[in-house]
Amino acid sequence: MRRSILKSVLDLTVWVLAAPVAYLIRLDVGAAQYAGDVLVYTGLFAVVKAAVLVATRQHRPSWHRIGFRDLSPLVRLVAVVLVAEVVFVLVVPYEVVFVPRSVPLIEAMVAGIGLAGLRFAARLYFEERGVLRVRLRAEGRERRVLIAGAGEAGQMIAREMKRHPEAGRLPVGFVDDDPAKAGRRFSGVRVYGPIDDLTRTAERTDADEVLVAMPSAVGGVLRRIVEQAREAGIQHRTIPSLHDLASGRVSVSTVREVDVEDLLGRPAVRLDAEPVAAYLRGRCVLVTGAGGSIGAEVVAQVAAFGPSAVVLLGRGENSVFDVDRALARDFPDVARHREICDVRDEASLRAVFERYRPDVVFHAAAHKHVSLMEQNPEQAVLNNVGGTRNVARLAAEFGVRTLVNISTDKAVNPTSVMGASKRVAEQVVATAAQGCAAGCTMVSVRFGNVLGSRGSVVPIFREQIRHGGPVVVTHPDMVRYFMTIPEASQLVLQAGAIAENGRVYVLDMGEPVRIQDLARDLILLSGLEPGRDVEIQFSGTRPGEKLFEELLTAEEGTEASAHDTIFVARKTTPGAAFEADLAALFAAAERRDEAGIRAALRALVPTFVPAQPVADAPARTTGPPEASPPDAPQPAAPTGRSGDGTLSAPPTVGVA
Repeated sequence: MRRSILKSVLDLTVWVLAAPVAYLIRLDVGAAQYAGDVLVYTGLFAVVKAAVLVATRQHRPSWHRIGFRDLSPLVRLVAVVLVAEVVFVLVVPYEVVFVPRSVPLIEAMVAGIGLAGLRFAARLYFEERGVLRVRLRAEGRERRVLIAGAGEAGQMIAREMKRHPEAGRLPVGFVDDDPAKAGRRFSGVRVYGPIDDLTRTAERTDADEVLVAMPSAVGGVLRRIVEQAREAGIQHRTIPSLHDLASGRVSVSTVREVDVEDLLGRPAVRLDAEPVAAYLRGRCVLVTGAGGSIGAEVVAQVAAFGPSAVVLLGRGENSVFDVDRALARDFPDVARHREICDVRDEASLRAVFERYRPDVVFHAAAHKHVSLMEQNPEQAVLNNVGGTRNVARLAAEFGVRTLVNISTDKAVNPTSVMGASKRVAEQVVATAAQGCAAGCTMVSVRFGNVLGSRGSVVPIFREQIRHGGPVVVTHPDMVRYFMTIPEASQLVLQAGAIAENGRVYVLDMGEPVRIQDLARDLILLSGLEPGRDVEIQFSGTRPGEKLFEELLTAEEGTEASAHDTIFVARKTTPGAAFEADLAALFAAAERRDEAGIRAALRALVPTFVPAQPVADAPARTTGPPEASPPDAPQPAAPTGRSGDGTLSAPPTVGVA
């Protein structure tokens, strides 16, 4: 209440004083002889101004967060009184009250500047020397933030920090590699120099943490910043990626810790929303394996495009229940249906297709763990191949418009039962695509390892770090292609939009990542030191595991697609004996005949050569990253575009 009264008194005082100031500007020293007229004019309209301020409740808006858009009510306010004053001047003769005709206009300009200045002065005080900021500083709860990146996102986050001192963060400087920005100020914050000077700048500004405000930065840049922040002994955090900033607004609340996903050595994949929306909006969408990491993310991204309904199909009731709850919370207007069903059970799966008649199917149900499938090869066959065959057959029978089968880079030159089973699943989808009706499209999507998915390397490493180590890596030279869960799900949706029947789509995943480096990054991001706080040990490769994964086979090659980062594997047609070989595979799986399963897989996938484990490396603590020995196999060349515009395949690497 007292604050409202104070604001009203200040507004009225500034506005009332604008009248004698206008006389002084207009008449200069001659204004003194008209002092009586000035008092009459000022006093008369002081009452009008007070009434207008009370009627419009100008004391209610907060001055702490005032912006230029908030000045429009003040402009209207001053304009209303200006009209009244002009009428007064035109009606009342000079002999009664002397008011030069330019005085009301000058007064309105003075009043507008004074009232706006009052508000911006309050905001400046609140941001720079406000009571809350002073209290936080005294209590040691205000953190001094150095911002890496003086672009639009960095400037926006600096403004947000100043507008929200309750967040306890004060921007003290920028570092940016653009030499044109050096020495300049944005939002009152200076750009000190390039990112390579971050350590020195942090000491100069007495920064407590560095905030990475570069949403499009690739992993190499982020790694430089993280390493320098650690050298300076300050915390490192980041704002969300471009994918997460779809709204275009950055706020202090979106700041988060730098995560290992941020350190991928390539730009994030961007979804081309328009063609995806064209085939999802208003459609009934079925997602198998909806409770898994990829399936759950596919469900969430599909729901954002306004389908008529989403059918969540999975074998695990708890995971499907959790995804259903998340969908109800985030997309309450999307109709959803839960189905507990095993894709190997054709009768139950048929009942689901009959009940919902889906237009689009995303097939994410599969066994994915290489070592477990080596021990249980019949389960890999029955689930990955048999389940895919059931889904593809029913999709063709019930007139599904689009089927997207999720595959893996382990299907290329497979050395494991799991990889071979996924390659056969691709063949099953391609065969079904040949027999489906016009207007039906069936494709497969092949990508690498997914960071953070359930049972993947990142959660395992984090758990090992949480328990003090050691972090166990199978081999020093083990490398993999990586992508994030949202990226993987976007690729799945995008492939359905490209929709060339029977094709296999591949993501250009940039450079492969050495698992040893990934482990080191995770330890560093946990605030620990590899080799001192947490050891990295090497255990040797497991059955079916190879050092290097490939996204393509040499005989396939790729062609460009309509999407910049998605390529199409050149079409290969299963041989004439495909159905007979497939029947032999299922017969061996039903008999639990491991030798028969592997023989049938080799008949279906001639490039399937079971890998022998690489000799165990001695368990040891690692210090700095080591170079591979001269005789060690080198990582597969990163997948890239060749001179003819296609994507070249990495060479096949033999593993001893």
